[in-house]
Amino acid sequence: MTDTPQIIATIEPVALAQALIQRPSVTPVDAGALDVLRAALESLGFACHVMTFSAPDTDDVTNLYARLGSSGPNFCFAGHTDVVPTGATENWHRDPFAGEIVDGALFGRGAADMKSAIAAFVAAVARFRSTHGDPADWPRAGSISLLITGDEEGPAINGTRKVLEWLSERNETIDACVVGEPTNPTELGDMIKIGRRGSINCTVTVHGTQGHTAYPHLADNPVHRLLDMLQAITADPLDAGSDHFQPSTLQISSVDVGNPATNIIPATATARFNIRFNDHHSSQSLTDWLHEKFAAALGDGDANYELAIHVTGESFLTPPGPFSDLLVSAIEQVTGRTPELSTTGGTSDARFIKDHCPVAEFGLVGQTMHQANENVACADIDKLSEIYQAVLEKYFAAP
Repeated sequence: MTDTPQIIATIEPVALAQALIQRPSVTPVDAGALDVLRAALESLGFACHVMTFSAPDTDDVTNLYARLGSSGPNFCFAGHTDVVPTGATENWHRDPFAGEIVDGALFGRGAADMKSAIAAFVAAVARFRSTHGDPADWPRAGSISLLITGDEEGPAINGTRKVLEWLSERNETIDACVVGEPTNPTELGDMIKIGRRGSINCTVTVHGTQGHTAYPHLADNPVHRLLDMLQAITADPLDAGSDHFQPSTLQISSVDVGNPATNIIPATATARFNIRFNDHHSSQSLTDWLHEKFAAALGDGDANYELAIHVTGESFLTPPGPFSDLLVSAIEQVTGRTPELSTTGGTSDARFIKDHCPVAEFGLVGQTMHQANENVACADIDKLSEIYQAVLEKYFAAP
């Protein structure tokens, strides 16, 4: 077995999490967070590739792909070093980028979502390497990789999906992936996410004819038509859920006419709404459904409307099986708790990874993510690192 540098056995997950939190990497700014991570990974023998992607009307985003080993299977950990803004700093009891430990909890923006999970995985790899040495000496040959973006909390255009495209161009594959999002509602080991609902953001604009409210016959009121259209799509549930998903939901977030006057019928009326959908639907089937509902609501009317749809992700599911069983076994081994296999919550970058390999999400407790005074228990960070190490031990066990 190849000798392993002493630093490998001394990477502490809480200390590395502190160092990452101390880099104020609010989307899309990196602020040196990837430099911290790259230094830790290179000390473990990872080959690191830092890449910056751009697109029209978007900010440049820096990403990292690191790999230890060259053969398959390639087990990947995916995550993000970017964080959401702090909000009003006066609502924080301490500096959100100091990474302070108070009463056994690590405070700071990104502590839960999800710099601590990244640190936990790196420390897990360090201990795995300390035990098993170089990839050629592992019980089962293979590779470990990390795909880390700075764009998950932003528009998610120049991050994970472009790194995946870069990997495809190099004919490099990922065989299984854990995303370190904070999946647990209350206690570490509560929940694994094996899928996510899809999400589309919709804007419908109805055009009418402006006029005086006292002479409605000389105008065409778009507000009335819009209200009929919204009633048509909210009157009944979209579905009753499926085997692994809760019911789909449609929520109206805004209705606007931009009209400060009480005696004017406006020329246009706009509504915005979001649909979170399960595996009964796709973005295209929902688009068709919306047009059908709007047509039925308008009846013989000749309303002129526009429907703009932005798809943030399709629903997906990694069916329960060997991969989820491995994760459950590792979690049970460390925590004694059997996690629920869930598809609840919002979107994550797993929606891009699912097209390349089986993917599941497991990280820390998410009760304070995106809040002021975001924090996680240091003991949970250590335990999460133990879980990740157990996952690696089981994945790379001898056939």
